[in-house]
Amino acid sequence: MCMLLIILPGPDTAVSTKNTLVVGRVGGLKTMLGSCCGLLIHTFAAVVGLSAIVVKSAYLFAAIKYVGAVYLCYLGIKTLWAMRNLHKQQLEDVEESNKYTGHSCFKQGFLTNVTNPKVAVFFLTFLPQFVDGTGNTFGPFLMMGLIYTGLTALWFVFYVYLLDKISAFMKKPKTKMVIEGLTSAVLIGFGIKLALEK
Repeated sequence: MCMLLIILPGPDTAVSTKNTLVVGRVGGLKTMLGSCCGLLIHTFAAVVGLSAIVVKSAYLFAAIKYVGAVYLCYLGIKTLWAMRNLHKQQLEDVEESNKYTGHSCFKQGFLTNVTNPKVAVFFLTFLPQFVDGTGNTFGPFLMMGLIYTGLTALWFVFYVYLLDKISAFMKKPKTKMVIEGLTSAVLIGFGIKLALEK
């Protein structure tokens, strides 16, 4: 069930796709590491009860939700802006830009995941169904969160390597413009959808 939830496209997938296509395999893997670090924070927050407080507090939930929504829209608009200016740059400038972008891939993956309150809700509604509430819940809950993070890492490593293998086709100027345009629209769409979550 976790694998089905992991492979469903979401904001993490959109950011990983964008960074793999723009920066390359290293950018995609850095994004995946950032997302997994975000999942570890959600795991520990859920284990110690912080996620429960966020879910119970409408104000905290709304604050995190809007920060996440604004960040996703920002990434989408930034990608559109970069795409608009791409044809004006020389090849050397594009390569230099890609090197710089690689430094922020981890941060993008981390912030996209950690500012998504739906992940906190998932950890509090899905995982507890498989924990025996009569005993010590700390260990089992922590173990499941770590397993979920590990499965996420495995999926994104496969996904990034697959994208990298077909990148020759994906990096053709017309293909790249279409994919980056779609990715930008998806990121902005996820941001708007997140902002409207209750």
